[in-house]
Order: sequence, then C-alpha cells, then structure tokens
Amino acid sequence: MCFYSILMSSNNLVNITMEEKENPNSIKLPDTLEVFRNLKNAKQFAIDIGGSLTKIAYYSTVSFRRVYYATDNIDKNDEKNKDDKHDKFVYTYSEQARLHFVKFETKYIENCLDFIGDNLVNSDERKGKSIKATGGGAYKYSKLIQDKLGLKVDKEDELTCLITGCNFLLKNISDEAFVYNRNGSPEYEFQTADPHVFPYMLVNIGSGVSILKVESDSCYERIGGTATGGGTFWGLGTLLTKAKTFEELLDLAEKGDHRKADMLVKDIYGGDYETLGMHSDLIASSFGKICPRQNAESDYNEADLARSLLFAISNDIGQIACLYAMMHNLKKVYFGGYFLRNRSLSMHTISFSIKFWSRGTVQSLFLRHEGYLGAIGAFLKGTEECDSDKFSWLENYAGSGSNRTQLTFGKRVDQLELDRWESPLTFCPLLKDPSSYIPDTVDLNSDKEAREYWLNCFEESIENYVNYAVASQPTSDTAEERAALFKEKFISRVQLLKIKPFAYGNLTVRGLLDTINQCLKEFDFPDPYLTQKQTENEYALRCLQERLEELDSLDLKERQKELIMGVLAGNTFDWGAKETVALMKTGEFDFKQARNRIPARPWLIDSLDNWVQKICNEPYKKIAIFIDNSGIDVVLGILPLAREMLRQGSRIILCANSAPALNDVTHSELVVLLRQAAAICPIISKGLDEGKLKSMETAQGGPCLDLSRLERELANELTTVDLILLEGMGRAVHTNIDAEFVCDSFKLAIIKNRWLAKRLGGDMFSVVCKYESVDVTK
Repeated sequence: MCFYSILMSSNNLVNITMEEKENPNSIKLPDTLEVFRNLKNAKQFAIDIGGSLTKIAYYSTVSFRRVYYATDNIDKNDEKNKDDKHDKFVYTYSEQARLHFVKFETKYIENCLDFIGDNLVNSDERKGKSIKATGGGAYKYSKLIQDKLGLKVDKEDELTCLITGCNFLLKNISDEAFVYNRNGSPEYEFQTADPHVFPYMLVNIGSGVSILKVESDSCYERIGGTATGGGTFWGLGTLLTKAKTFEELLDLAEKGDHRKADMLVKDIYGGDYETLGMHSDLIASSFGKICPRQNAESDYNEADLARSLLFAISNDIGQIACLYAMMHNLKKVYFGGYFLRNRSLSMHTISFSIKFWSRGTVQSLFLRHEGYLGAIGAFLKGTEECDSDKFSWLENYAGSGSNRTQLTFGKRVDQLELDRWESPLTFCPLLKDPSSYIPDTVDLNSDKEAREYWLNCFEESIENYVNYAVASQPTSDTAEERAALFKEKFISRVQLLKIKPFAYGNLTVRGLLDTINQCLKEFDFPDPYLTQKQTENEYALRCLQERLEELDSLDLKERQKELIMGVLAGNTFDWGAKETVALMKTGEFDFKQARNRIPARPWLIDSLDNWVQKICNEPYKKIAIFIDNSGIDVVLGILPLAREMLRQGSRIILCANSAPALNDVTHSELVVLLRQAAAICPIISKGLDEGKLKSMETAQGGPCLDLSRLERELANELTTVDLILLEGMGRAVHTNIDAEFVCDSFKLAIIKNRWLAKRLGGDMFSVVCKYESVDVTK
C-alpha cells in the first residue's frame, strides 16, 4: 500500500486515541472580548496618562497546550502509561508570559479603570501592591487609580520611561521603525532589525518638544527642545478655526491647501531660486499671503489655515531636530509623541524638513508603536519579567492592532500584545552584514502584484487549515466552533491588509504564515498536522534502510549528486503547497515519483557541479543544516546527506523549529526521529553517541527562517560552522535566497508554487540549488 493510502486510513484511529486521553471535550472557547484579554491572570500594571490619550500596560500569563513527540520518554512497563504504548504524541500544558498594552482616550479613564477593577480576580491579593505611572496625568489621576484598583501609585520620570520604552521596542519588535514617504512606493519603508541600536536621537513632540540623545540603555541626556510643539498647534488652531479637539484640527489640516495662506519661493521670485538651490514650491513665509489681504475678500478657509499652521510647526521642529542631530553627529532621529499619531501629513512634513536641512545626511524615523513608549518604559521599571539578558519578546499578530471590540461604555480602543520567548534571541553570527540583513525576499508593501496574489492565496487556502484543525481533534465538542473563530480572525486580518498593507509592519509571506500559526495557537490547535507527520515519519523510517543501501552502491561522485537529488525529492512533500497536496492525496505519489519529477538540468539555479567538486575534494569540519518537513523530507532526504557528511568526518547540527508549523519537523520530534534512525543506521548511531550529530532548536515557529532571531545557544554553536545549508522554500527562497554569509552556504529547494516559479523565471517544480563558496583568505 502506498504511504499516502496508509496516511488516509490511519488518521482517525490515531487522533481518537490521543484525544480521548487528553479529554478535549473540556476545551473551552477563548474569551471573545479581545480588549483587556487575560485580565484574570494579570500580575503587574503600569499606566501612562497623557492629556488626550492613556496607555495601560499589564503582564499576564497565558495557558496553552503544546504537543511533544515523546514516544521514547514513555516507560512501556509502567502501568500508569499503559494507554500510551501506541500513542506517539502527548499534550502538555504550558504557561507563557504576555505583555498587553491598551490605548484609549483619557476622558474615558474612569470607565476603563472600572472595567479593569471589575474583571480582576481576588482584590485581597492586590493589597499593598503598586502600579507604575508616568505622564502628566500620573499626578492628576493618582487618587482615582488608588480608589478604582486598590493599588498604590509609583510615579516614574516621563522622559526616562520614553527612552526605556524606545530601546525595548527597537531591540524586540521586527519592523518597528520606518521611513515615511508620502508619495513613495512603498509609502512606509520599514527598517530591518539592527544589532547596533545606539546611538540615536529621540524627539518627543508633546505639548512642547524634548530632544534626547541616547547612547546606551543607561546613558542618555536631554540636549535641547522647543516650546513650539503640539500644544502650540492646538492652541493657535483653536484661535484660527472652529476646531476644538486636536483630532478635529488634524482632520481639518488634511483637507486644506497651505498655498492659499503661505508665501512660496515662486510667489517672490516667479520660479525656482536656483542660486540658493530653493525649489519654487518651497515655503518662503508661513502665513505670508494673509497680511496683504487683511482688508480684502480672501479666498482661503479654515482648512487652509490649519494646514499652514501644521506645516509651520512641523518644519520648525524638523529644522531644530536636524541642527541638534548634526551638532552631536547623530545619523538616526526617531520621532514620537501625541502630535504625530502616525498622521501622514505630520510625518511627511517632518521628514521633508529633516531631509532638506541635513541634505540627506540625517535619517528621520518613526515608530509603529510610538504611542506606547511611556507605558512600556514605566512597566519595565524595576521588573525582572522583561530582563533582556534572559528573555526576548515577539509581537503577537493575533492579538495586536484590533480596535473592533467596543467596551461596555461603547468606545473603541487600540492594543498591542507581545509574547515572551523564554531565552534571549540574537543574530546568526554567520551573516556577512547583520545590519543590512533582510529576512524576506519580497516586500509585499511595494510589490502590488505579489501582494494581491499572496493575500488572495492565503485567503483561499485558509479552509485547508480549518479542515486539518478540526480533524486533529475529532472528539472535541468545540473544535468546529473554534476553527470557525480562527478562520474569522485570520480573514479579518487579510481584509485589513488588503486596505492597509503596512498595518503590521513589513508585509511578507513570512508574516502571513506567522499570523496563521499564532491564530491557530490562540484557538487551541497546537499542531493540526501532527498525525500526518507521525504517519509520514513511520513510513519513511521503514524505507530508510533501502535508500541507504541504494546510495552506498554508487561511487563517490555519483553518490554526492544522488544525495542532493534525494534532498530535492524529499522537499517536494509539503502540506503547505497546494499542487503538491493534490498529488499526495491521490495516494499514488511516493519518493521515487518525486525523484522522477525533478526537471532535467540545467536548473533554475544550478550549482550542483561546484558542490560535488568541493565535497569530493575537501569535506567540511562543521555543518549546520536548517531542515524543513517531517517524513520523507527529513528521513529520506536530509538524514542520508547528514550520514554521508558524518562518514567524511564532519560534525553536523540539524536545526529545527521550536514550535509546530504546517508539517515542518520540530526539535522535539527530531530528537525522537534521530534515535529511531540510529536503530537503523550504525553511522547515525555513532554520530549521536559521540556528539558529532545533534539537533538544536531555532526559536522559530513558522515555515520561514529569520536569521536575526535565533536561540543564543544555537548562535554560539554556529560561530565555528564552515557550511550553512538552508533547505526548503520557506528557509531558502521566501527569506534567505539573497542572504550573504561569512562561510560557505548551500540553498536547496523545490519551487512548489506555480505563480512563484513563473515569477522566478521557471516552471512548477523548478530547482534552486545555490552553492556559494567564500574565500576565507581574502
């Protein structure tokens, strides 16, 4: 019987055995109230109260299920484990730390505090505890907070909190900083993660403006500022127009034409002032056209005045910031504060001013979450839960950015959620230039054709995820309802991204896949593909001995070629590829057929001959292989290659995902697979016993690979590697096809998406075989 026929006939039996043991009937539906989630588990609070906006931060723990492939950890003679003898998987419960940040208008602070107080558990536990508070309102609302929450208020310095929050975001959140180009494509140009955060300048535009120089986490100073800030705009705006609120004034400015109020260079000189390099449309005098018309009928309106005022203040702030940056030799200037609020017109004016006055030598940058800086900084004061030497944080796309839910008092709020990774993450030390590393091949923000294709592709394919999720928990009373909620949440994210592709930073295939996995986890589907992986692994292990004997019958050179062909054939088996899935579901597609489908050479990218020449003449000392799928891919593709390298004297690290994604093999699964393969192959067994073959986790939870966020333990191990091998579309094509390394690199993948293959200039099942050698003597 073909392996896929075995898979289809065994799914239900395996699932029911596992599910009955774990009693999935008791799985509850997640709390549908998205805002202020997990309040019942809140451990610590901080609050930043501004004149118009309030931000609350709280730390909670979230309980979720994880799947461990734990066959060899079960004592078969233990009476307690008699039900586990035929069950390869077990569920365990884990706690994860989560940071929540919620933003709302300050005028509703009493309602929000009431809501929080009503939803907290056991008020006795809060007695004697405190809440960190910053911002001007920390003094004004101190008694209100004490009365509503029963917490003492510890007031923290506002500017210190801003800097602490900014450092935290820049170090932890991907695509946090961006350059704004109002008429550019893309409009938002997100910056890649940079290991060198310092030094920089932070310009906080509140009622007034503070300019801070930041050289490290502990070394910073206020180097200047100006009294002409957001308060000036608001104050003068209410005198010049009928707008009363700050938002009304900004909305008015968006509609106006400043040229009716401002005097331009061309109004004075009739065109460009070429001698001084001033363009004709440059503002020569803010409100300069108003004075001559004071006794005549004017053709300007309130919107024109609001826009002129916004430009006047923004240009002055930009010029002052630029002068301070140049004086202190700082190239990066981050802007924050309530004046901006991610308003395109304000950001555009400041960006233009910085670029004009610095002549392009100073870069103006904005932050996606600038509104949360103070709340983050206040929370971090005196807490060990966010120690950067112990933990890293990742944005939770499933819980961030949603303002659809209204609270009981009928007002919408904005939110940000961060999940803690229980060890510090760092850059891969093998990257040639970490500061310029981009973990994505295509920027969907700027590539409209690719954006439309991939968003539609994910939207159309979500039903497959739903089906596998439900099938993985057949005895659960809530599986179908949870799967429907999962689908609804992900589709809503896709619809938002079609309108605002920059809503969660740099839009990429990697980010979309991560969002799916986070949504699956939120609705308690730890690993929908677990039974497929189990069945594939068992089938592939039964074929391993025959495959090794077949390889051993070849001479050295032919064996190296066939090993690579085997990796490519194995990589065809991917439950995330629509057309491949259709082939696998016929029940007639196996390893040999996949091997025969590999196109004739030359391939789309073909460095096979160079690889064979290298590996036959000079084996590597230490090799890191970032692996892809379970089953045939890892067992019949990667393990024979690793075995060959062991036989040549190399040390091998197999790098696998820390968390499930599609049918990708996880580190916990790989540990068991290697022991099972060792029982079949003495070379693999010896490699494991001697420590020359080992598996390590990558800290990745998706099918793609971000080499700027690796487990520190793995990163330390990679410092002595002389070959890095990236396998599969997610790791070698979607993310790292252009990545450059300080050691030799080998990128192997079968292109299993017809649109992408055509985009790259090939056909379905085109081959990427990209081997690059580095001359270490240079």
